Amino acid sequence: MATGYMDPIAFQLGPLQVHWYGIILGSAAIVGLLLALWETKRIGFDSDLLMDLLIYAVPAAIIGARAYYVLFQWDYYSKHPSEIIAIWHGGLAIHGALIGSVLTGYLFAKKKGISFWKLADLLAPSILLGQAIGRWGNFMNQEAHGGPVSLEFLQKLHLPQFIINQMNINGVYYHPTFLYESLWDFIGVFLLLWLRKKNPIRGMVFLSYFIWYSIGRFYIEGLRTDSLAFNGPRWLADLMNALWSPMRILFEPGYMEYGNIRIAQLIGVVLILTALILMWYRKYKVDHPLHYED
Repeated sequence: MATGYMDPIAFQLGPLQVHWYGIILGSAAIVGLLLALWETKRIGFDSDLLMDLLIYAVPAAIIGARAYYVLFQWDYYSKHPSEIIAIWHGGLAIHGALIGSVLTGYLFAKKKGISFWKLADLLAPSILLGQAIGRWGNFMNQEAHGGPVSLEFLQKLHLPQFIINQMNINGVYYHPTFLYESLWDFIGVFLLLWLRKKNPIRGMVFLSYFIWYSIGRFYIEGLRTDSLAFNGPRWLADLMNALWSPMRILFEPGYMEYGNIRIAQLIGVVLILTALILMWYRKYKVDHPLHYED
């Protein structure tokens, strides 16, 4: 065990172990909620509706995130069924969380007779802020990292020593990809807040979130060594590699234990294209589209 290693268990109450992973994810949700509540006051949105939505959306996001991860790791979990609910060990996929929460938000908005796009725009910066904070749960678990790097590489990034120490796993230093994505997401939060102040057409903030997050995730994912993957057609694998190729100027891609296509990268490309099409459609094909603050 490396010097300075941070224990993923925060404290223990009898037989109950409280993990930093859960504390950080809970903190991420609370901070994201506070940002959303601040925005409801600014635009006069009913904060009670937001709280009602969270009662359903948060569990749906957690279930969706875990189900997505387990589905693509079924070979392992079919043999270790007791591990399926062990989310404190990590294994929550953001794309699964988005599927669960967005679907829940759409059904909630339809039932309450409110604009889904307005609701989504309101929550987009909060979602990204939660992701930025939540990545530090991966840091505590020493997961979601990239391939091996030298100590000198990490020192040249001028990282705090505690991050360098935690990236030393069994004597090998790794890319702190959790940090790269966290910083990308924090920058995105400010960009979305700036865009929201411009009062764009409803849906533009939410769709911009998907574009920003997916671009960062696509390139950072290529550095990771724990990507969910599958064996796809050669032309698709070549396309993904070609899109990632600018990164090869500075970095080597992370090792893939199986498959030739990283699922997160493929989904990211699909989300970017879908978001761009929806942006065009809402701007040019929807009659009198409402703005965020309307």
